[in-house]
Amino acid sequence: MFDVITFGSAAWDIALNLPKAKIKKEVNLIVDRGIFFNLGSKIDISNINTNFGGGGVNTATTFALQGLKTAYCGSVGEDIGGREILNYLKERKINTSFVKIAKEKKTNTSVIMIPPNEDRTILVYRGASDCLKENEINWKKLQSRWFYLAPLSGRLSSIAGNILVHAKNKNIKTAVNLGGSQLVLPKNKLQQVFDMTDVLILNLEEASVLTKINYNEEEKIIKAIAKVYKGIIVITKGEYGVTVVCGDKIYEATAKKVKPVDTTGAGDAFAAAFISALIKDEHDIEYAIRLGIANAKGCLLEMGSINGLLSKKQNKLADKEKITIEISDFI
Repeated sequence: MFDVITFGSAAWDIALNLPKAKIKKEVNLIVDRGIFFNLGSKIDISNINTNFGGGGVNTATTFALQGLKTAYCGSVGEDIGGREILNYLKERKINTSFVKIAKEKKTNTSVIMIPPNEDRTILVYRGASDCLKENEINWKKLQSRWFYLAPLSGRLSSIAGNILVHAKNKNIKTAVNLGGSQLVLPKNKLQQVFDMTDVLILNLEEASVLTKINYNEEEKIIKAIAKVYKGIIVITKGEYGVTVVCGDKIYEATAKKVKPVDTTGAGDAFAAAFISALIKDEHDIEYAIRLGIANAKGCLLEMGSINGLLSKKQNKLADKEKITIEISDFI
């Protein structure tokens, strides 16, 4: 019996620090600026970092660091990236018995281009993570106290419902971070997901897409979600903190802003630490928020999505963070 099994992508991340000279204004682009290169040229970069990533691996890393017996269910390619990810998971004592080695596609890969003092741009290859089939999962051994479903895409997205049904039949608690393909599901399909989910995790942009309510109308967004979903609602808002609705209480949390080194994986870091705290004490929402914010901060201050995360021995740092939590009645 595991404490938690994560479902989601596993990726090989390559981060490139780009020269500022390659950022140019272009009125035809949505954000009016873009990265430009001369065709056929070689571009010098100041630094390169390689890391592991993907929602399934990112969250499994936090769960393992928190001392929880953790397994990862997903798929990697039969290549260098896939082998390195498996080695990494085993080093972290994350069980890999539910991992498929796919021959038909390469391991998911992201190339993260980071210009100085600018937002990142990511080139994404969604490969082997889409290859896991329903009949390739060992359902009999898929036993855990909790399931964590990171954003799922491709074939894995299509079997998310079966994962949740299995959890419900086995009395396994579930945390779900909806991905883009789930956000646009028909209402009846979404309602089925909601009815089998204990903790629903979204960022504010995703919540806006889900409810079709303007991003700036957070109160309306939260009330719209609460009409169709009765579990714990977690909405992350980047530098503006997090909102959590639990029962008849709403928690608004903010923390001292930091200058991030890299924002990759910060949302996964918050979500996994939040759920880690609930696994240990499902009634202490305030501590779960504090641990989530502290873990996300650690991630923000280092390159990559699996670095800077808190270990169980470092959890006292959460008590030292300057975090303000306002609790009020949810009407």
